[in-house]
Amino acid sequence: MIRTIDPVDAKTLVHAEGEIAFLDLREAGQFGEGHPLFAVPCPYSRLETLAASLIPNRDVPVLLIDASDGVSDRAAGHLSALGFRDLAIVEGGAPGWQAAGYTLFKGINVPSKTLGELAEHEWQPQQVDALTLQKWQAAGTATLFDGRPPAEYANMHVPGAICMPNGELAYRVDALAGTHDRNVIVGCAGRTRGIIGAIGLELMGCPAPVFAMRNGTQGWALAGLDLERGVEADHFPPLDGAARVAGRKRAAAFAERWEIPVASPATVRSFLGDASRTTVVFDVRSGVEAAADPVRCARPAPSGHIVQATDQYVGVRHARIVLCDDVGIRAGLAAFWLRQLGFEPFIALLDEDLRALPAPDAPSAAASGGIFRIAAVPALEKLRANETRLFDLRSSRSFRRNHVEGAVWATRARLDRVVSTAGPTPILLVADDDDIVRGVARDLRGMGVEDVAVVEGGHAALVDQGGHQIASPDDPSDADAIDFLDFVHDRHDGNLESSRRYLDWETGLIAQLDADERRAFRLARNPDSA
Repeated sequence: MIRTIDPVDAKTLVHAEGEIAFLDLREAGQFGEGHPLFAVPCPYSRLETLAASLIPNRDVPVLLIDASDGVSDRAAGHLSALGFRDLAIVEGGAPGWQAAGYTLFKGINVPSKTLGELAEHEWQPQQVDALTLQKWQAAGTATLFDGRPPAEYANMHVPGAICMPNGELAYRVDALAGTHDRNVIVGCAGRTRGIIGAIGLELMGCPAPVFAMRNGTQGWALAGLDLERGVEADHFPPLDGAARVAGRKRAAAFAERWEIPVASPATVRSFLGDASRTTVVFDVRSGVEAAADPVRCARPAPSGHIVQATDQYVGVRHARIVLCDDVGIRAGLAAFWLRQLGFEPFIALLDEDLRALPAPDAPSAAASGGIFRIAAVPALEKLRANETRLFDLRSSRSFRRNHVEGAVWATRARLDRVVSTAGPTPILLVADDDDIVRGVARDLRGMGVEDVAVVEGGHAALVDQGGHQIASPDDPSDADAIDFLDFVHDRHDGNLESSRRYLDWETGLIAQLDADERRAFRLARNPDSA
């Protein structure tokens, strides 16, 4: 069933108690410039693969919102073919949502960041500014931990910081020097992970005073201090047997205190067999651990990252989430925060019975119907002879930097803009992502273009075989580059004004919430607050 509903009815559905998926089909730049608070990013360019991952239960009602450009209608047809049974298109798209008086929120991972701001107000963690932290470091009275994943840490971090993503820090606290006799500081690039990490670490029983670093690396830069860049993170320290025993006790006490249920393997099996609910299972251990010891029924999602970017992992509001962990600390902390985002989380402790559970029957994306592939040399020959058109499906920024002469930048959501000028000419495609190629090829065939081929090896192969590269700094235009989020994109590259704007945006999130949006956050109460 595919129907159209007005924004008022759509918003009512979003805030109801039942399960619902709210997919924003616009590309990253459009989404980041303003979207409904609980809309999940699912760009049309990768629709089928993302939808299959975000919504494992195809009986769940699905809301679709676009730029009022017809993309929702196309997407609904594809999703219906995949077996989704209850599809509703928001009338007027994002512009219609705004016209109805509802806020479009800038940025990404906005629910998680809003939770961080709400948690700061409720828990009021101790915080330390950059200049004070620098003095503490010089005096040897503080240890700074960076709560982001290793790749983000390597991009830039405060000098002296130790990479220890949220969840991992509480898990490994007994194996880390400087966590008993000094102030422990948790920082990130901005605010959320420092606040969330500090609160969680203190709740999990860190023996030292815990502080959040105010405004993270951006606060450091705004204080006129230099960041360290390009330095890889060290390996996380392992736990010995005594630390694991102590960790299990702390995790069990935490789960009991906050009434987080622990699911047995048999319960997890029954969850996965329950077609009336959406259940997603994640392995919240570090990426190294998950890769070395995969759990078949679970998808990797490190503890801190699933809290920071929940809308990139779970597409169904109020879904049941099972978090697999060895000791339970990382799962317990993630569950604590995910519940406050409106989900129903469970801890599952790893054992042989849990490892024996099979992988769920993950619905796959629709087949492409077979894509003809052509080698780079004959592709170039056709292009030089004007026998074909070349559509470059890479990012708009990559295309601007360099592309093969004669190529046209294209994106799936706006194929009609380039196909209309192609006439009956055959079309060649280059891309960095097979999912994008499959989707574009599918839509081209739907537009009556049958002669479509993908260049083997993509752009790099064409260049290797003598394709002439050119740059186009203004093509596509900013307005057409809908895949790129311009909003304070350079805040980590030394643009202090962008950092100020970003921090103002984060601290201003709560004020943008309406009453229904505020109630959707089931905030845990600080028993020590007045």
